[in-house]
Amino acid sequence: MATGSATARGRGEARRAANSKAVAAAARAGFVARGVIYALIGVLSLRIAFSGGGKQADRGGAIAEIAQKPFGTVLLWLLGIALAGMALWRLSEAAFGQAGPDGTKPSKRAMAAGRSVFYGFVAYSVLSYAAGDKSSGSGSSDKNSQDVTAKALEWPGGQWIVGVAGAVVTAAGIWIAVRAVRRKFEKHLRMSEMSLKVRKVVVFLGVFGGTARGVVFATAGCFAIAAAVQHEPGKAKGMDDTLRTFADTPAGPWLLALIAVGLMAFGVFSWANARWRDV
Repeated sequence: MATGSATARGRGEARRAANSKAVAAAARAGFVARGVIYALIGVLSLRIAFSGGGKQADRGGAIAEIAQKPFGTVLLWLLGIALAGMALWRLSEAAFGQAGPDGTKPSKRAMAAGRSVFYGFVAYSVLSYAAGDKSSGSGSSDKNSQDVTAKALEWPGGQWIVGVAGAVVTAAGIWIAVRAVRRKFEKHLRMSEMSLKVRKVVVFLGVFGGTARGVVFATAGCFAIAAAVQHEPGKAKGMDDTLRTFADTPAGPWLLALIAVGLMAFGVFSWANARWRDV
């Protein structure tokens, strides 16, 4: 009986910690950090659209861009810590559920756990770079994607593994875009606290930015499927090569420019989440 009571108290304390102001602040800092990364990727993509060259438009390029600024190392430390805060918040969602009536569903908690792992990895790569490991975080997403694909294709059933992974990424991209178009994000935001004008801007940023982000993910997944079908690791593309591919379409650099602006919009939308998201 005493053991059960102690366990219940421990769970209660853990739940209160997960719902604390500190965890909420960590989540909001994480949204700010996510916004910085996507805004920078959008800026780098825009440069590529109109110059044809430029730095790699992915997380590594964004990290390298920050590192070159005054107090760049300090900014990277702050960015990495904020992303770690995002990972911590997602972990608390996985353990105790999200805000909202359906936040305790197993599927929601599983997705939160996956996001926690992802943001934990991103935070580690940024902090490692800030600590002096220049090979961490700033590597080309294209080379990494091709290296991982090449290794996977060598495994028994490797083509199926890569193909399924590509299909999952494609489906995730479509899911992200569809949810953005259907404005599913509104249920997570305190819309009533916004003025009518601000609400319209936030909704536009969420729809436009989320759709652009989803399109990038879905396109990258399609390239992974192509790599599996053709058994060619070089067909797999990271974010940088995926974005550059948009410039090779009949629409030319204007499609890439549209996607780039969309990614910047998603960055600003992330900042809106830092202000109005229920956490």
